[in-house]
Amino acid sequence: MAGGSLTTHVLDTMHGKPARGMRLELHYVHGDHTHHLLDSYTNEDGRVDRPLLDEDFQQGEFEIRFHVGQYFERLGVEIETPFLDVVPLRFTISEDKHYHVPLLVSPFSYSTYRGS
Repeated sequence: MAGGSLTTHVLDTMHGKPARGMRLELHYVHGDHTHHLLDSYTNEDGRVDRPLLDEDFQQGEFEIRFHVGQYFERLGVEIETPFLDVVPLRFTISEDKHYHVPLLVSPFSYSTYRGS
């Protein structure tokens, strides 16, 4: 088993709480195409119940696609002109360490950082 892992956490900044039930996909990026690795949903704490990568951890370029538009629509947030739909975060894993990629999101903006 490799020595790294990948986790995420989504915070709904519009409502000031974890984003429960947001769909996300993990893809491995290879050149000009991607390989789908995982579909999951966030739990009550806005996290996925298990690491996105652990036993199958590898270095390389990855993309997490967060289904933000679907999440806010499910909550009944009415937006006259929707802005965000799927938010893709592409990043590189270059060390066998823990990588945490959180997302802070509202219907109109998002930010991320390499967490701990």
